[in-house]
Amino acid sequence: MKVLLLEGVKGIGHAGDVVDVKPGYARNFLFKRKLAVEVTKDNLNVVEMRQKARVKSEEERLARAKEIAESIEGEHFTFSAKAGTAGRLYGTVTNQNIADLLSEKGFDVDKRDVTLAEPVKTVGSHEVTVRLHPEVQASFTLDVKAEL
Repeated sequence: MKVLLLEGVKGIGHAGDVVDVKPGYARNFLFKRKLAVEVTKDNLNVVEMRQKARVKSEEERLARAKEIAESIEGEHFTFSAKAGTAGRLYGTVTNQNIADLLSEKGFDVDKRDVTLAEPVKTVGSHEVTVRLHPEVQASFTLDVKAEL
């Protein structure tokens, strides 16, 4: 029996593939879990439209990420934190602090996408990398100032 996969099934195929499976497997497993539908002209068109929409939204995400990367790349952002003598901070500058700082500047960044080479525990300049998309990364300098 030929079925059209709506989602990827391990050992069978990827979403959008037309595969040949046994009728019992299709009825009792794939159809009940909404992993596949019977191959018809309408179903093929629906899946094709979904794939086109998915590709278009992915292209838009990539374009937006490149746009943000261009504006962040090479910039200097300043963060103020309480510090003691000799420039040691009373805490650390976390990924969440950096994500909040970028959000204040108008860049939507998740804290999990911020990468630091080493923990920021001192006053000074530190290099920060932000992964905006699996294909796009941007680096900028974070200047940590002592707050009095």
